[in-house]
Amino acid sequence: MMAKNKEPRPPSYAVSVVGLSGTEKDKGNCGVGKSCLCNRFVRSKADEYYPEHTSVLSTIDFGGRVVNNDHFLYWGDVTQSGEDGIECRIHVIEQTEFIDDQTFLPHRSTNLQPYIKRAAASKLQSAEKLMYICTDQLGLEQDFEQKQMPEGKLNIDGFLLCIDVSQGCNRKFDDQLKFVNNLYIQLSKSKKPIIIAATKCDECVDHYLREVQAFASNKKNLVVVETSARFNVNVETCFTALVQMMDKTRGKPKIIPYLDAYKTQRQLVVTATDKFEKLVQTVRDYHATWKTVSNKLKNHPDYEEYINLEGTKKAKNTFSKHIEQLKQEHIRKRKEEYINALPRALNTLLSNLEEIELLSWSEALKVMEKRPDFQSCFVVLEKTPWDETDHIDKVNDRRIPFDLLNTLEAEKVYQNHVQHLISEKRRVEMKEKFKKTLEKIQFISPGQPWEEVICFVVEDEAFKYITDADSKEVYARHQREIVEKAKEEFQEMLFEHSELFYDLDLNATPSTDKMSEIHAVLSEEPRYKALQKLAPDRESLLLKHIGFVYHPTKETCLSGQNCMDIKVEELLANSLLQQDHGRSNLYHDSANIDKINLFILGKDGLAQELANEIRTQSTDDEYALDGKIYELDLRPVDAKSPYLLTQLWTSAFKPHGCFCVFNSIESLTFIGECIAKIRAEASQIRRDRYMANLSFTLILANQRDSVSKNLPILRHQGQQLANKLQCPFVDVPAGTYPRKFNEAQIKQALRGVLEAVKHNFDVVSPVPTIKDLSEADLRIVMCAMCGDPFSVDLILSPFLDSHSCSAAQAGQNNSLMLDKIIGEKRRRIQITILSYHSSIGVRKDELVHGYILVYSAKRKASMGMLRAFLSEVQDTIPVQLVAVTDSQADFFENEAIKELMTEGEHIATEITAKFTALYSLSQYHRQTEVFTLFFSDVLEKKNMIESSYMSDSTRESTHTSEDVFPRSPRGGSLDYNYPDSEDDAEGPPPYSPIGDDVRLLPAPSDRSKYRLDLEGNEYPIHSTPINCHDHERNHKVPPPIKPKPLVPRTNVKKLDPNLLKTIEAGIGKNPRKQPSRVPAAPPEDTDQSDNYAEPIDTIYKHKGFADDIYAVPEDSQNRIIKVRNSVVINTQGEEENGFSDRVSKSHGERRPSKYKYKSKTLFSKAKSYYRRTHSDASDDEAFTTSKGKRKGRHRGSEEDPLLSPVETWKGGIDNPAITSDQELDEKKMKKKPHKVKEDKKPKKKTKTFNPPIRRNWESNYFGMPLQDLVTPEKPIPLFVEKCVQFIEDTGLCTEGLYRVSGNKTDQDNIQKQFDQDHNISLESMGVTVNAVAGALKAFFADLPDPLVPYSLHQELLETSKIMDKTERLHELKEIVKKFHPVNYDVFRYIITHLNRVSQQYKTNYMTADNLSICFWPTLMRPDFENREFLSTTKIHQSVIETFIQQCQFFFYNGEIVEAPNPVACQPPPSNPVQMVEPMVPLQLPPPLQPQLIQSQLPADPLGII
Repeated sequence: MMAKNKEPRPPSYAVSVVGLSGTEKDKGNCGVGKSCLCNRFVRSKADEYYPEHTSVLSTIDFGGRVVNNDHFLYWGDVTQSGEDGIECRIHVIEQTEFIDDQTFLPHRSTNLQPYIKRAAASKLQSAEKLMYICTDQLGLEQDFEQKQMPEGKLNIDGFLLCIDVSQGCNRKFDDQLKFVNNLYIQLSKSKKPIIIAATKCDECVDHYLREVQAFASNKKNLVVVETSARFNVNVETCFTALVQMMDKTRGKPKIIPYLDAYKTQRQLVVTATDKFEKLVQTVRDYHATWKTVSNKLKNHPDYEEYINLEGTKKAKNTFSKHIEQLKQEHIRKRKEEYINALPRALNTLLSNLEEIELLSWSEALKVMEKRPDFQSCFVVLEKTPWDETDHIDKVNDRRIPFDLLNTLEAEKVYQNHVQHLISEKRRVEMKEKFKKTLEKIQFISPGQPWEEVICFVVEDEAFKYITDADSKEVYARHQREIVEKAKEEFQEMLFEHSELFYDLDLNATPSTDKMSEIHAVLSEEPRYKALQKLAPDRESLLLKHIGFVYHPTKETCLSGQNCMDIKVEELLANSLLQQDHGRSNLYHDSANIDKINLFILGKDGLAQELANEIRTQSTDDEYALDGKIYELDLRPVDAKSPYLLTQLWTSAFKPHGCFCVFNSIESLTFIGECIAKIRAEASQIRRDRYMANLSFTLILANQRDSVSKNLPILRHQGQQLANKLQCPFVDVPAGTYPRKFNEAQIKQALRGVLEAVKHNFDVVSPVPTIKDLSEADLRIVMCAMCGDPFSVDLILSPFLDSHSCSAAQAGQNNSLMLDKIIGEKRRRIQITILSYHSSIGVRKDELVHGYILVYSAKRKASMGMLRAFLSEVQDTIPVQLVAVTDSQADFFENEAIKELMTEGEHIATEITAKFTALYSLSQYHRQTEVFTLFFSDVLEKKNMIESSYMSDSTRESTHTSEDVFPRSPRGGSLDYNYPDSEDDAEGPPPYSPIGDDVRLLPAPSDRSKYRLDLEGNEYPIHSTPINCHDHERNHKVPPPIKPKPLVPRTNVKKLDPNLLKTIEAGIGKNPRKQPSRVPAAPPEDTDQSDNYAEPIDTIYKHKGFADDIYAVPEDSQNRIIKVRNSVVINTQGEEENGFSDRVSKSHGERRPSKYKYKSKTLFSKAKSYYRRTHSDASDDEAFTTSKGKRKGRHRGSEEDPLLSPVETWKGGIDNPAITSDQELDEKKMKKKPHKVKEDKKPKKKTKTFNPPIRRNWESNYFGMPLQDLVTPEKPIPLFVEKCVQFIEDTGLCTEGLYRVSGNKTDQDNIQKQFDQDHNISLESMGVTVNAVAGALKAFFADLPDPLVPYSLHQELLETSKIMDKTERLHELKEIVKKFHPVNYDVFRYIITHLNRVSQQYKTNYMTADNLSICFWPTLMRPDFENREFLSTTKIHQSVIETFIQQCQFFFYNGEIVEAPNPVACQPPPSNPVQMVEPMVPLQLPPPLQPQLIQSQLPADPLGII
């Protein structure tokens, strides 16, 4: 049963392969191919096929287990499947005859029969005989597969008779055929099937093959199969045919002729080869090895098929050829790159045509080798040629191998280079010739198109030679030159007409009529007409100039780095040492201190470096300071030290002070932390009073490696920390020093320590304060024009060359002090050197005892600026005019210089001023004595000047309720601060299309109750009736240099956004008479006993504040109401003969006039401008009209009467508003005053609309770069997180969120409290949501750069114009990805927050549109001075609106959402009948940023903490 279940074994057959065998004499020197035929059939893979098999063996090999002393070989077995699917196993035996390699006779074996009889045997037996593989197997059987012949015996079932049909090797075919015939006869006796295999048919001799076929045809059932073992053709066929003869049940195979079978086989090989080559071509790195690639491809069917057919050797050769091709291709490309780079190298090394024009290539190579830049262009290799070295693999080395230059290609490049230089030289010559031709054509004007000029140059030789592109390029360059020159001349012309611009009221906006006047005057100038074809550029220059007049800082100065303020600060910083005032008095007892013990605290080795520097400047630890020798004991403490100073404090070493040195933000932070720990530990330990009063000194190390941009930041941060710690700060001296520490720094620090020690031990009597030390007897302002053609040191040399010159108080970078004996005493004179544009604020707001006005006699604009400035100076202040030129000879040789010097001297004579000249080529006129007489004159008039100043200040406070200057602690004199240059960076906003004094005029039924800010918000205004006689009051509009705090507003409501357009379209058409307004003071500000105004000049006010116009509130009890440190008296109708008259009489002097009314030159110059545009009215009519219009309303500016929001400019420069001219007073009385209609019912007090307030305290957080406030772990600034979290937790549904302004005091307090403690809780402060929202907006407004980078504004604008919504959003998304990572994270955070706010629009009425109106100026902060910006305002807003609406799409890969209907989300109008009268729009850009309104009066209106 088990046998039946077993699968039947496949039939097994034994085939004996026979043929001519024997000695070389019998068979020739090669066999007939029996072994190769067997090898190919049994092991058909190419790698297992061996073409060489020997029959000459040694005795040992013959006796081995493979041969086993037999003359036959067992080749193994092959399992074969027929077409019918039946398998069979074929054992292959080769009958041969082995020859002894010694005797060359057949080996003796157990069977001694001859080969013919032995080969015909049908039974074979050989115990433990192993399968034969190849000749190398003999003797090394253990290294090959060992397979025994089954059971040691086989019965032969058929014979394969091999006949060699090739040419043969020393063998006759007839002899072979005769041998085969005998062998066939013997084989046929066995009755076994026989097949003839014609071997080596690939080398076939045709007639041999025919004889074989003839031989077979004479025999019965004898088949001939044409084979080739080498190419594996018909090998399997012959064995299959023999098996079929042995098993008739199998299908008979088709015998195919050799040629046909060969073609089939070759086609198979070719197909496999193609596939393999494609496989190999996937390798692109010529460094790849066969081992790596073969391991990678071994399982690929195409690889396996090719290996089976052709073998590994051929596959490796194919791979090697491919790798070689890759390498050669790489070399070719490298060579091509080198040849292409050679022209650039030649341009670098051989750019001089005159040097190489006649040189051969070999000579040029020698010249190149001597060039210093040779190594940067070429590389000389140790081994050559370069393409056989590893240099071909150095793809990053772009240098050209020098041996490559010996090729013909390189020489050809050189020749082309020389020819190119020759042609380029000719081209340049022709371009320059064409340029000169253009310069000769006079009618070419700036902005003229090339097409209008080409007809005039078409016959020019140079024009014909150069290309069209070159001619256009030359013309474009010529145009740039003449346009630039025309613009410079136009700008110079504007300065020459300074009187036209510097009469503008800096708090108002120039009206349409004023702009027309300016154009009318300038249009007569050729320099104005020169830019006729560039009218937009001309208008832009004019607006930029007016913008500078409104916003005059050194950063916006039109002279750039030639600004006088910048040059003065640089010169003073390099020329003066910052000395401690009164140093000699401080140290007169220094003999009591002989030894100084110092700690030096630093990080990263800075402490040790400073100690080493001090020791370098010492001799045996003894240091000379101010004429005395001190012994120094230095103890440097590094950041890595585990000990604090208190731990190092011993009874043997008590430090007198500690030097804290830093050169980075990290080291400064470390110092701050250490000092805090030391002071905390000192307070806990309380060792002694000495330690509690330990002196710290902050020292900034010089930045040797990066000179740079970090220094101002470090200086600012260091000064802030010093102010916080109340300790000295030693800055890096101006100039360039090779070391980190300067001797002046060390001495300054040591003096500070000595000062602190002497103060602690009461060694000296209390010294005067720095403020007292810095008091000056006289304060002189020297003014100079930016861009004048003389050096700053020329005009400062009279002071700097004096031995009595010293540095001014720290922080006053543009001032110096002079100690001079004037009269009988030594006087301290403070000289402040300013540009004219910076001096305007000083002229209006500061106490100045005298002016030194400098102008260049070579420049009309310089004289024009002087005239404009001098015209508005009060005539009580002495003036010294200084003309600057090269030498006295200029006066006689140059008519223009003579004219300007004569004019200056004439003006000085008219106003009784001093006049002198400075000559750059003369040293005599640079002496200090030049100004001695002027100083004496100033000293004589000092009391009168100060009295006049105080009188003017008091009058202003009484009549207009303005802030005035407080009285100085010194008797009668006033202390003041000039604005520091660092604070000038943020000036007041420029002119606004909605000026501060422009009112919105309602319908007659409802007087003005609301006003707008630039965000479209409306603010209630409560009008106050003003007595019709109060025209006598001095309603002066103060300048923006020392602005005042804002007045808060309450009940802020949303106004129709369309109102803004109405305002812009209506400014100037129907201006109403606007009564003065004043805010009601809170109860705590009311002081009935304080009936005079206190000057506040000692208080420094930030430039971000703006002055306001206050009116007198009417009070039923006739109380004196103190408003912002100013006092007004309410007498209800008695003001005409009331307090203002008493004040005037109390001074007993005439009211000061201005110099323009004392000088016919100044007066006539100003009047000439007026007459050009008002020729239809007489001067007297102008005066009368002006005076009449000013009644019942405030005048724009007493200082600048030419312009005000109520058109008082029509009075002209002749307006004698501040004169006591009797004739003009009579004209004034003749004109009927235009009164303001009074309402009998008392009205609510008026709230004043103010510009935004800037921070007036120093902060090390707000205003810092965004990158300094975040970390990778916390990418959002902590302050922003706190504000957003507070708003979203407590007030997300607050109506008007971000539109309604919060309390400004609360906003400031939030930031100040956060500055002191970053962990503060906003909830605990009790502030409103609107205050937090305002503080958040202020944070972004104070950033040095806007959150949306300027570099992407244009892309955002262009993208927003795409009509297709989906495409537009995707483009915007790509632009957002270009943000700096820090900006991107914060922008995503704030936009996500605003999106949450907009989702609550039904309750807070803040849609994405409303939020974008409030936020876009803060986030984008565009260039409002750009005239083109007016047309893109809405686009900017829409961009931010899109970001808010599509927040999920832009930042969280969400879907595009449809925008909500904004109409449904507007808040209900608070006053539906509110109307606005039309106004004429101004052609001026809007302010720098939206104006903010406060909700209540600040607790600290002066901004003093």
